[in-house]
Parts: sequence; C-alpha cells; structure tokens
Amino acid sequence: MSTTSLPTARARAKTRLSYNRFRSWLVACAIRPEARLWLVIQFAILHAVLWTFILINLKAAQDVHMDVAEAYGWGQQFLWGYGKHPPLSGWVAGLWFKVFPAADWATYALAMATDGVGMVICWLIALRVVDARRAFLVVVMVALYPIFNFKGFKYNADLLQLVTLPLLVLAYLNAFEKRTWQSGIWLGLAGALALMTKYWVLTMIGAIGLAALIHPERMKFLLSPAPWVGIATMVVAMIPHVVWLAEAHFVPLTYAGDTYSLEDAGLVHQLVTGYALHNVALLALPVALAALAMVLVPPWLKLLARAPLLIVTRAWARGKNPGVNVSQALNVWIVQIIVAVGPPLGALAFSIYMKTDWGISLFFLVPLALVAIPALRVQSAVLFNIAAIWLVLSIATLMASPWIAAREMAANAGNAAIYGARSELARELTQAWHTRFGSRWAVVAGTMEQIQPLVFYSQDHPSALLPLEAWDSGLTSRDDVKKYGFIGVFDPTDGRLPAFEKWVSEVAPNAERIVMTTRRFTHGKAGPSMSWNIYIAPPAK
Repeated sequence: MSTTSLPTARARAKTRLSYNRFRSWLVACAIRPEARLWLVIQFAILHAVLWTFILINLKAAQDVHMDVAEAYGWGQQFLWGYGKHPPLSGWVAGLWFKVFPAADWATYALAMATDGVGMVICWLIALRVVDARRAFLVVVMVALYPIFNFKGFKYNADLLQLVTLPLLVLAYLNAFEKRTWQSGIWLGLAGALALMTKYWVLTMIGAIGLAALIHPERMKFLLSPAPWVGIATMVVAMIPHVVWLAEAHFVPLTYAGDTYSLEDAGLVHQLVTGYALHNVALLALPVALAALAMVLVPPWLKLLARAPLLIVTRAWARGKNPGVNVSQALNVWIVQIIVAVGPPLGALAFSIYMKTDWGISLFFLVPLALVAIPALRVQSAVLFNIAAIWLVLSIATLMASPWIAAREMAANAGNAAIYGARSELARELTQAWHTRFGSRWAVVAGTMEQIQPLVFYSQDHPSALLPLEAWDSGLTSRDDVKKYGFIGVFDPTDGRLPAFEKWVSEVAPNAERIVMTTRRFTHGKAGPSMSWNIYIAPPAK
C-alpha cells in the first residue's frame, strides 16, 4: 500500500515565510541607500550575462552584423573620425577588443555591456525624478524594453547612444538642480561625449535646450553659470573633432546627405509611419508588463472575484505625491515629447529617409515619464512582481533560444544577407593571400556590406577601403593599395560591379581574378550558397 506524503502546515508556513522574506529583502535592497546601487549594478550584470548567452544561441548560424564588424575595424586605429561618424563607437570597440578576442560571442557581450551601463544610468536619472521604489521599477521596465535585449544585439553608434544620451540627460538634470559652474562643466563634457557618438544626438541636445527654455523655472537655470559653462565646455571639447571634420572636407555630412535624402514624398510618409508604429510597438511591451505587475499585487485574486475594476483603480489616487520631484519630472516629460515628435516632423518637412533604428536612442525616458506621473501609486509588491516577470521571461527565452534559432533559419534558409558564409570567405581569402605572398593581408576593397565582416573574421584584420564611396573610413589609402596590394571582393549581382571593375583595372590592371563560393553548415543544416568575384592584387616589389 503506497502513501502520499503531504507537506505539513509547518513546512508550508516555512515556504511562505521564505518567499515573503525574499520579497521583503528585494524591496529593502531597492530602497535602502546603502544597498540600492549594488542591487541595480548586479541586476544589470545578470541581465547582460543572460542576454549574451541568449544572443549566442539565437545568432549561432549567422555572422556578426556589418555595423559591428565596421566598429571593430574602426577600433584598430584611434582616429578623430571615421568617414561616416564621429569616433567614439570605434574607440569603445577598439578598447573592448584589446581585452576580448574577435569572436562572435565577444560582440554580443559588448552590446549587452553597453545596454547594462545604459540601464544603470537610466536608474541614476530616475533617482533625480522619483523615489527609489519607482526608480527600481523604471530600471526593470528598461530591461524589458526590446531595445535593451532582442533589438540590442548589434553594437554600433546607435546602441552606444544608450550610454551617452542618458549621461547627457543625467548631466542636464544635475545642472538644472545645482546650477553651479561645476555642474555646467559636466553638462558640457556629456554633450561633447554624445556628439562624438553620432551627430543624430543633436535631436536630444536640441530637446534639452528647448526644455530649459520652456520649463517654468527656466530663469533660475538660465541666469546661473551652468548652461553657459556647459556650452563653452562642449565647444572646447569638440575642437579636435571639428578640425578633423574640416580636414576630411565634412565627409560625414556628405554621407548623410547622399544616403538619407529622398524625393519621393509617398515613401517619406510611409517611412515615418513605419518608424512611429515600430517604436510604439516596442514600447508597448514594458508598459504592458509593468501594468501586469501592478495588477498582480495581493489580494488581486479576491479583487478579481469581488471588484475587478478596483484592481486597476487602486493604483491611482489624487493628492500630492512625495515620491515624485515634479520640477524634474517636467523636464523629462518635455524632453521625451520633443524627441518623440520632432524627428518624424523633421523627416516630413525635409524629405529624410527615416530609419526605424534611429528610435533606438530616443525612448529610454518613456518608462520614467510614465512612472513619474504623480497620480500613479507604486506599491512595494510591484517591485518583486516586475523583477519576477523579467526573470521568468529571460530564462524562458534562454531555454527557447536554440529552438527559436532553428525556426528562424528554416523560415529564412535562402536569405544570404542573414545566413551568408562571410566568415568562411574571410578564412579562405586569408589562406589564399598567405599562400601567394607569405605576408599579412593588409587591405580589402569593396562595399561595406561585403567587406566589413572580412575585416572582423580574417586573422589579419585587413583595413577596409571603399573605393566607390566618398566617405571612406580613413584607415587606409589609395597609396596603401599600391604599396601593400589588396583583395577586392564584390557581389556579382550588385549593380555597381562595372564601376568597381573599372577601379580595379585602373589601380591594378594585372590583378588575379577568380570566383569563390562558400556555404555554412550549422547543426547539419546547410545555409545559402554565396559567390563572389575576387580580385587579388599583389604588393609592390
């Protein structure tokens, strides 16, 4: 006769006590001044580690994105600019890969480390606006925002703005509150750091300037030394880059004008609509999950049965809220509204190609803007609920990531842009160069999307040359091509092929011409086959 062992009342009480103690400990750590910073840092580290492993699984059949490979190539030399963008994203990549190898996992770790630092800064911003309880809710909402996980896999200048723009906002809130010349210096340095990431940050700088002019307490700030010292500091800090910009004949501006100007008004409207819908959809997830965390505050089951409307209304109340600094919250609301509305309107007015990725850096304040609504009441249980939701979703995604990757590969098996074997091509070309010349492969020429992965994956890490583009990186030159030789790589289906072959004929008429085909196998499944026209020009004797 078998018996079933039932937990005793004492065991059940002990389990309940342990659960309650853990929940109380988490809330206490989120609130106590001596513990809250370390809790947020540890949370950011855990988030970065979990999502690094998730991305390793999700991207196992793919090469790194060309933007990541481009940043790696820039980081091989520390210049004041790299053709398309200011230098900070290249500098950060250069420092990172002095410590870590040029491997796929290291790029995902870099992206998640960037996201993690941005999360901590978003929490520091929140402390300027709301109490510690709400600030912890904000940082977990940020972690649930797809830009800081799924969409944050690609390290580039857009992603790095999730560090530099929060730093700029933090410096502004600090300067607005303290109004000292010292806070002005920090504001100016933060502005310069942001501008050294990407010129797109002028949208945030402009929004901050407008917020300072619109805010009811503007005269206190404008009559203090902080804004003027900040402007002067930023101008001085930008001088080296401006000198480079002039010497480079303002190539980044040429790049922006040539790449993002449109004449088709219908396409502009379509892109702006897509940009707005895309970013609203991304923001809906953390907002919905935060709302769920508020709904699940005990005794939600009893309320669901007796007064379901109360589950929603209990989180809202009239009257003053000591947990919100309304003056600073007003700054956040103004800035967020301007950066949400301004760029789409600007794109419509000036017929600009509006990329969805441009929203990556502009909406990190949305969780704080919502949590800072004074009528909203945040109970302690919400903090545990939102953290539990984040943990469950992250672990579930980690466990499901191999299956997700397999499904994605099956659905896009013929997509060479995603699953093309450029890393295999890099190894074959490196071997071909060594066999022929017995020296380091120094220069690769072609288009960005084709050759940047070769820079990353080749053990020689050759410098990239873009002969068909006016905004070359400056890492190598036409003289280097003649001195060191080069390998040209071009997609035979690209309409620019005749122009590239003309360039090859002019600089290396005796270059060896071959065709290479590569294909990657992942877990026994074949990826798409890709062919390239290859041009091998020997170094000068």
